[in-house]
Amino acid sequence: MAKPNYQFEKRQREQQKKQKKEEKAQRKAQPVPTEPSPQTPPAQGEPISD
Repeated sequence: MAKPNYQFEKRQREQQKKQKKEEKAQRKAQPVPTEPSPQTPPAQGEPISD
């Protein structure tokens, strides 16, 4: 039976971490689209329009 290649497994894990970190950095670099403020809930006593 062949022995496991731990260096290969470690390298694969490190590459996955690096890729995930780069994707996260790209997401942070992109400007966040500003969404309009959510509708304020109606004050008490006002009917809710659907």
